[in-house]
Amino acid sequence: MPSRIEDYAIIGDTKTVALVDLTGSIDWWCAPRIDSGAPFAALLGDAGNGRWLIAPKGEVTKVTRHYEPETLILETIFETSTGSVSVSDFMPPNDGHSMIHRIVESRGGTVEMQMELIVRYEYGAITPWATATGDGLVLVAARDGLRLHSPVRLVGQDNNTTVASFSVSGDIRRSFSLTWFPSVTHAPLPLDSLASRNHTRHYWSDWVRRCTYNGGSRDLVVRSLITLKALTYDPTGAVCAAATTSLPETIGGNRNWDYRYSWLRDATFTLNALSVSGYTEEAAAWVGWLRRAIAGNPAEIQIMYGVEGERRLAEFELAHLSGYEDSAPVRIGNNAVTQLQLDVYGEVLDSAVTYWRNPAPHPFNWSPDLLLAILGHLETIWREPDNGIWEVRGPRRHFTHSKVMAWVAFDRALTLAEDGVLPKEPMEHWRQVRGEIHAEVCEKGFDPELNSFVQCYGSKLLDASLLMLAPVGFLPPEDQRIAGTVEAIQQGLVIDGFVRRYLTDTDEDVDGLKGTEGAFLMTSFWLADNLALLGRRDEAKEMFDRLCALCNDVGLLSEEYDPKAQRLLGNFPQAFSHVALINTAANLSMAEYGPSMTRSRGYGS
Repeated sequence: MPSRIEDYAIIGDTKTVALVDLTGSIDWWCAPRIDSGAPFAALLGDAGNGRWLIAPKGEVTKVTRHYEPETLILETIFETSTGSVSVSDFMPPNDGHSMIHRIVESRGGTVEMQMELIVRYEYGAITPWATATGDGLVLVAARDGLRLHSPVRLVGQDNNTTVASFSVSGDIRRSFSLTWFPSVTHAPLPLDSLASRNHTRHYWSDWVRRCTYNGGSRDLVVRSLITLKALTYDPTGAVCAAATTSLPETIGGNRNWDYRYSWLRDATFTLNALSVSGYTEEAAAWVGWLRRAIAGNPAEIQIMYGVEGERRLAEFELAHLSGYEDSAPVRIGNNAVTQLQLDVYGEVLDSAVTYWRNPAPHPFNWSPDLLLAILGHLETIWREPDNGIWEVRGPRRHFTHSKVMAWVAFDRALTLAEDGVLPKEPMEHWRQVRGEIHAEVCEKGFDPELNSFVQCYGSKLLDASLLMLAPVGFLPPEDQRIAGTVEAIQQGLVIDGFVRRYLTDTDEDVDGLKGTEGAFLMTSFWLADNLALLGRRDEAKEMFDRLCALCNDVGLLSEEYDPKAQRLLGNFPQAFSHVALINTAANLSMAEYGPSMTRSRGYGS
């Protein structure tokens, strides 16, 4: 059985990520890309679906772990009755192959250790052929190959498991490595683990040194930035939503999705987080990926893409995996790729403004023709119902947030035209369309009885996406409709101090799925932002601190949180949660709120 989600830490090489738990087991690793098949899939099944364990043989009395300061090198320290030992786990960035290093070192006394390696390619489904080498194994099946370097004698077992026993004491150090390679090529020679650790240490230290953020909660902000970098596919600049697939929003439920792709919606939030922290190169790479991914006919723009811009992300289920804590199904791919979500057009235009107005020097690599084509297409479809920001799989509806983001697209077009990026001739027409959208949302998306905007036209349901109305500038924070919406969400969607996206246990079948979900961390950060905009700084800071306390022992957050069970839920680590942490920390660190917290050129129509 896998560990609790919060018991995992990540290592990564800016191409893929592995998850390591407190027992010393690597239970998830997709190679060579973050969305590739996983040779270690115990996270979604059991040990027989693939894992790599290095841990003491006997009873462990205490486990502590930490990242080396400002790096992605994880050190886990096991204490036993005979001594203590550390296992240092890391993946060197910018090497030719994706590889994991594990260095075992004594911290006093003598500790008997065990290693267990179970490789099952394609998410725990395929057992490879294993061939012994002078210093380890080569494991090959179909297109995948792994080379294990081991400093100790290996023993093969009948169940295609490789084990080893060894001890560490004094100055003894044992270094293991596992390297992915295409099976049609020769297995690469192993690299020296100590040299690789130094390389990894310098890479991350140099990267963090570029951070310009000096506001509050800096350690958590830096850890969140490192996490975002780890979720970046460096060859293209794409940022994935999470490192995993199918970690459930409810234990035993079926709200299990594949998040190892890049969503257009993430664009502005990610750009804000990178920009306020000084990472203009990453911001430029992300914009470059975004431009390439959406190139072509605006009618064909998708809400998400693969890390290299792939458009076909067909969803299927893996019946051989039981799911995390029996939360089935396990899904690969994501059928939401075919949905209509109007808000992404607003996010694309907003990201163009965010990038354009970044004070750091950078080339503006947006194509005006592409932006104009997007605006022309949006004008023809903004009145249509869509699937909304939460990608509901029920009927399409006129979601209020979607219409607001359509308003954002034309609002930001006016900003770009005023700044000379887009032509000025269409400005009056864009102003007219913007006003039409604004009037419709205020008429049909606001419920006077509730004194709140609602999830969709004609509904009485609340939705946490409505917390974006003030930050994007649709209405000023002092507008009573904003205060009413915030109050309604606090009363109707807050559970034990955290915000749910929407109610999933009502008679209105919004998403077409059974069961409930946990509190959503990103929207909880959004509530803190709104409280700050309303001048309620103490409440905002209290909420922010409460959210930060949910970070696990190494500073990581998943998508959701179950306040009753007091455990993290959903895919892990979640980029949106960490982006929201960075942006809220920056907002709370500003001397004044209001325009500095919004991305709008002005309020209203």
